[in-house]
Amino acid sequence: MADDLFNPNHPIQLQGQLLLADPSLRGSTFHRSVILLAEHKSDEGAFGLILNHPTGKIVGDLLHGEDFSPLRQLAVHEGGPVASDQLTFSSFWWSQKLGLRWALRISAEQAVTHAHRPGRIVRAFVGYSGWSAGQLENELRRSSWIATRPQPDLLGHEHDRNLWSELLRHLSPLHRILAEAPDDPSLN
Repeated sequence: MADDLFNPNHPIQLQGQLLLADPSLRGSTFHRSVILLAEHKSDEGAFGLILNHPTGKIVGDLLHGEDFSPLRQLAVHEGGPVASDQLTFSSFWWSQKLGLRWALRISAEQAVTHAHRPGRIVRAFVGYSGWSAGQLENELRRSSWIATRPQPDLLGHEHDRNLWSELLRHLSPLHRILAEAPDDPSLN
């Protein structure tokens, strides 16, 4: 895939992959982010959700009403900087045949149904991450992101700020060094 990144005539297909933020994105919304790239078409753009930025809030802090009652204790995550005033629900599960699967932007009623299915994780997100046509490809060429395929144990990890380093350290010895480096090496 690395060769494809540098050839603008060769389409890159990243839908379903995880994007791990390069350490150079320090200080941005995407600092140490792990993004599930749910949609990607080089001529249309991309859409994803940051999986590992919990807000410290629960659904009950933001939504009131009978429809949301079964979800009131659900943790809310920051999905990205776009539409950060909107709360949505999503469900994730692992399929032996197809790998990581998801249902995004589902209703509260659907979220409750998914939450009762074994092996499913339901999350609430404020906002999402989005890229216009060609924008993500340019960011990949500038090495802003590290693309990797999700592994079956992804859903067993805590989806907090530590997820980035846990996933990064298993990619290669160089990535392990990056994962274990302090946020600001100049403070060492």
